[in-house]
Amino acid sequence: MQREPLNRKGALIRICEIYASNQGEGLLTGTPSVFVRTSGCNLRCWFCDTPFASWKPEGPHLSVDEVLTKTLALNVRNIVITGGEPMIHRPLVELCQALRDQEKHITIETAGTVYQSLECDLISISPKLASSAPSAETNGSWHATHQARRERLDVVRKLIAEHDYQLKFVIDSPRDADEVLRYFEHFDEEIERSRVLLMPQGTDIESLQRHEEWLLPWCQKHEMRYCPRAHILWYGNQRGT
Repeated sequence: MQREPLNRKGALIRICEIYASNQGEGLLTGTPSVFVRTSGCNLRCWFCDTPFASWKPEGPHLSVDEVLTKTLALNVRNIVITGGEPMIHRPLVELCQALRDQEKHITIETAGTVYQSLECDLISISPKLASSAPSAETNGSWHATHQARRERLDVVRKLIAEHDYQLKFVIDSPRDADEVLRYFEHFDEEIERSRVLLMPQGTDIESLQRHEEWLLPWCQKHEMRYCPRAHILWYGNQRGT
C-alpha cells in the first residue's frame, strides 16, 4: 500500500536507533522484527539495559515520516516500538497509524505508566516492581520520582482492556516474584496467567542461568511463563540486537 507523505513538521520523536533483529522476549520470541527505539523515559530503573535511551538519552529528533521511511526500508512485517518509554511521545499515535496503513504487525513495549489511545497488535507491558528504583543514597531525587510513577494500575487496566497484551516482569529475587502475586490482587481475574512472563534480571548468561535455577520452577508452580531473554543468549548484551 502506497502512502502520501504526511509532512508533519512539528511532530517529532527522538529516536535512539532503528534496526532489524529477532524478538528475544515475550510471546513472539524468535520472530524477525524491526526495533524502533525511542529515546527518553519517565522512569529510572537501576538495572536498565538501555541507559542510552533513559539515563542518558541520545539520538536525533525525527518526523513520523522519517521514522516510517527508515523502518520500511528494512522490509520486515513485525515492528517493535520500544524505548526508553515510547508512550511519552505524542506522535506515537500517528506513527502507529502510519505503520497500520502499511499492514505491519505492531508491538509496543511500555512500563504501563502513561496512556495513549492508539493502534497496535500487541501491547507489551512491563510493570516495575518496588526493587526497580535507583539507590536513594546516590540518586535521591530519581528514587522518589521513580517510586511515585512506577505503578499506574488504571493505565494497565485500560491497556489490557483495549489490546491483545502480555505482561513482563523483571525478577531479581524471590521477593520480586512474590510481589508479582500481590500485584495480581489488584485485578479481578482480568489478567490471564498464560500472558504473564517473568524474566530474570541480568545482562550476561551466567546471571540469567543463576536466576533460572529457582525462577523456572517458581513459574511452573504458579502457572506463569518463564522468559529467558533469548537475545542475550543469541547475541550477548550489545546494541542493535
